[in-house]
Amino acid sequence: MSCILCKIRDNKAPSYKVYEDKHTLAFLDINPVADGHVLLIPREHTQYIEELSPEIWEALMRTLIRLVPSIQRAMNAKDSNIGINNGPNAGQIIPHVHIHIIPRPSKAGKLLFSNPARFKPRKKEYFEEIAEKIRKEIEAT
Repeated sequence: MSCILCKIRDNKAPSYKVYEDKHTLAFLDINPVADGHVLLIPREHTQYIEELSPEIWEALMRTLIRLVPSIQRAMNAKDSNIGINNGPNAGQIIPHVHIHIIPRPSKAGKLLFSNPARFKPRKKEYFEEIAEKIRKEIEAT
């Protein structure tokens, strides 16, 4: 399978995981819109949310509700953008359901997915530091 999210799920591609359970996996977006930008995926490969079983959808929502406050605390953010692009015509680039969790500190400015700064190279230490902050907050809950 050539799905990068499945490769991350199967530990065949590098990632900075912050949470995993039987049905879900969460890790830092390699091209973050903001510090602490996390992708939450179902372990099951499915492109569209309407193809998810109710059990997997519920597991995703349980994980989402658990992770959001921890990510916000770790990034000193009061709010978050939470988004799903459902299909290629909706901007879905990777054909695997994934939920963007983007912490939004106050006065963070406008959220722009097309921001060229999003694609600047970042060192491994950048991701390791943020992933560790988020994992600690999740463990504390």
